[in-house]
Amino acid sequence: MKTKVISFDGEKVESVDLREDIFGLESRPDILNRVVRWQRSRKQQGTHKVKTRSETSYSRRKIYRQKGTGGARHGDRNAPIFSGGGVYKGPKVRDHSHDLPKKVRKLGLKMALSSKLKNSELVILAKAKMDTSKTTELNDKIKSLGWKKTLVIDGGRVDENFARAARNIPDLDVLPQQGANVYDILKCSTLVITVDGLNALQERMS
Repeated sequence: MKTKVISFDGEKVESVDLREDIFGLESRPDILNRVVRWQRSRKQQGTHKVKTRSETSYSRRKIYRQKGTGGARHGDRNAPIFSGGGVYKGPKVRDHSHDLPKKVRKLGLKMALSSKLKNSELVILAKAKMDTSKTTELNDKIKSLGWKKTLVIDGGRVDENFARAARNIPDLDVLPQQGANVYDILKCSTLVITVDGLNALQERMS
């Protein structure tokens, strides 16, 4: 399928072919959900930790005798029932990541790209390059084009001036094509892919 390529001025420059097996798929929420969960689980640090009964600093001595007090039976003050005691079955340091087949990951990325095209949220840009690294200049261009919450995917390397200018603009992310992922694509309102990024993506997923 053919789609137009625009410049930063919003004018049509040329047309490119989008592969049907990448940009023409029907989205399946279950596949997208699996890939997003896989991504987010890998980002979790897993450093949450509480002290158990064996790690608190109270004395291990039995606080009072077993019988004859008229109260409940207790051992030491490290029991979870007491303030400052250990926590019962609390969180431990662990790895939250899980496996997901490569085929499912690739399919999820294709479906995310297809959904952006179907919802008219995909823009093909000729080049993401700037002569200067002025944030104001880039921000004015984005506003004139009407892009909101934008993700720009470039080729193997992002232009240095463009990356610097985009750094201080809220709701604008810039990634090289190897960093393209389902989560970032789905959460953006406008997906902008350069011609170099498009060619690299289509080659990567062939």
